[in-house]
Amino acid sequence: MTRRPRGASLRARLTLIVTATLVVVCAAMALTTVLVQRACLMGELDGRVTNAAQRSLGGAQLHPDDRADLSFLTGNGRPAGLLAARLDADGTIVAAAIVGQDVPPRNLTTAQRAALRDIATDGSPHTRTLPGLGAYRIAAAQSDGVRVLTGLPMDDLQDMIGGLVEAETGVAAAGLVAAGAVCAVAVRRQLCPLGRVAATAAEVSRVPLDRGGGLTRVPERDTDPASEAGQVGAALNRMIDHIESSLAERRRGEEQVRRSEERMRRFLADASHELRTPLAAIAGYAELMNRGTDRIEPVLAWRRVSAESARMTGLVEDLLLLARLDEGRPLESDEVDLAAVVAEAVWDARAVDAGHEWRLVLRPDEALAPVVGDATRLHQVVANLLANARTHTPAGTTVVAEVEATGERCVVRVRDDGPGIAAELLPSVFEPFTRADVSRSRTAGSEGGSGLGLAVVAAIVAAHGGRIDVRSEPGCTEFTVELPAAGDRPMTQRVNTAMETPKASIP
Repeated sequence: MTRRPRGASLRARLTLIVTATLVVVCAAMALTTVLVQRACLMGELDGRVTNAAQRSLGGAQLHPDDRADLSFLTGNGRPAGLLAARLDADGTIVAAAIVGQDVPPRNLTTAQRAALRDIATDGSPHTRTLPGLGAYRIAAAQSDGVRVLTGLPMDDLQDMIGGLVEAETGVAAAGLVAAGAVCAVAVRRQLCPLGRVAATAAEVSRVPLDRGGGLTRVPERDTDPASEAGQVGAALNRMIDHIESSLAERRRGEEQVRRSEERMRRFLADASHELRTPLAAIAGYAELMNRGTDRIEPVLAWRRVSAESARMTGLVEDLLLLARLDEGRPLESDEVDLAAVVAEAVWDARAVDAGHEWRLVLRPDEALAPVVGDATRLHQVVANLLANARTHTPAGTTVVAEVEATGERCVVRVRDDGPGIAAELLPSVFEPFTRADVSRSRTAGSEGGSGLGLAVVAAIVAAHGGRIDVRSEPGCTEFTVELPAAGDRPMTQRVNTAMETPKASIP
């Protein structure tokens, strides 16, 4: 069974409602016109009847003793159809006649006289229907014992009212047909935008939301806020925008979850690999010591076991630190002079590796860089950056640690003039187990790191409310750490400026 479209049904209902309203209005206007017109005509007829009764009473008073005398009907000016009667003291009709057209008056029949009974002689008009004569407007009057009854036919009035009703009915019918047609066209035109909005909604409902791609919108011409249909169209467009935003957000969330799972799997694989290497070395040296073989000296074995244990301990500590920072555990919060922390880290790096040229730059000279945070973790940040430069650059490379303090922030820059980081590694350089060994040379004899140093740096900086960035090209790699300044609170320490380090910057 085919169902009619909802839009067409709505158009039909609206057209029917408008047409019915017009019918009611036209009927009320026609009825009001007929009633008013009838009242006017009846008033005029009542006036004529009253005048005729007064004239008949005047004629009858010329012969008051002859109650059967109707000679006053033969006078000039008597209209055809005029009815007159003489009454006795009891109100009984003594004589009654009707004026004909160009003929003498003729007497009323008994049935016609019976229809004229019980009319009060107070001069007020009454309507009576006489057999064979039709409806009459009757008035009875008396004076000095003379009683007369006079009536005029209502045929002309009824014919006029009937003609008026027919004319108004015809005009109203024609007007209703024209108005219905106009209303149907107007309603159809007004509901066309609503139909297009419904079509858009139906099209959107058929689109599988789990797929990509944009959804259909309501045309701009159907979103005019000045009309109700336009308001519906605009609201539908806003709803579609919200749907697309939600879908895009869900897809981004799913992509982030997928990437997070991939990073977690890669992280677990890398962590397992890093832990397996020192464990394998420890197990191997321990087995050799248990066998008591002469191929390896016990001191060397113990050294290798200690070194691998330390390496594994550092890896586990870094993993634990990353986990704690990821959980949002708070760090120590003290006032720290960042310039002193950087100076100590440069001094330590210089003591560990004399093959690089280490420099410290303070802007301005001997400036304090007050921040609020954990001094140990901030020292770890700078130490890891310096260790990264030492590990991945050849001997003779110049490494510059620069501290800049302003009223709002403190900035630490670690620069080197080594071979640089490959462009494809820059986006992931702060992720765990990311190594730049493929593009940066190592110092001879070094073993390299576990790939967690820069990840720990990024996590500590983020925990202090700062940010870290890196830019690299052959001949210049620079890590920039920005931390919020502590303000103007007094510092308890100053940087040890006795450290004889040349203050120079590398362009």
